[in-house]
Amino acid sequence: MTSLRTPVEVPSVGHPTYSQTFPCEPSTAEIGRDLVRAVLGVWHLDGLADRAALIVTELIANAARHTPCPEIRLTVGRPSATRVRVGVVDREPTRLPILSQAGDDDESGRGLLLVDAVADRWGYDLHGSGRRPWGKEVWAELSTGGGE
Repeated sequence: MTSLRTPVEVPSVGHPTYSQTFPCEPSTAEIGRDLVRAVLGVWHLDGLADRAALIVTELIANAARHTPCPEIRLTVGRPSATRVRVGVVDREPTRLPILSQAGDDDESGRGLLLVDAVADRWGYDLHGSGRRPWGKEVWAELSTGGGE
């Protein structure tokens, strides 16, 4: 039998990504906000909760409005120690997000403008093979304020 006298250091693998599948409908936003707030609380990042909740609301609203998908997947992750990423995955890779200006009288069309104003950066990633993607994730990132 072998015994270790010095502790073994295990490399950090980072924070987990939390995800959950929901119906693709506007009422999902409330559940999404609760999930994001809970995850940020676990990570002691409550100061980001309001901004992240607004982002989740807009991303879910866009998916519900612009895709025919029956369900979406909400993800909350930490791509690095200094960033939080919130995303919404749907199965409609051909309907990509476009940042556009809404007119003064328009009742909608400002969702991505809000995300752009609140997030440190945002974008989308296609999922699946390059020729035949099966879906996309629209995401936004917030800085945790720590150094990398």
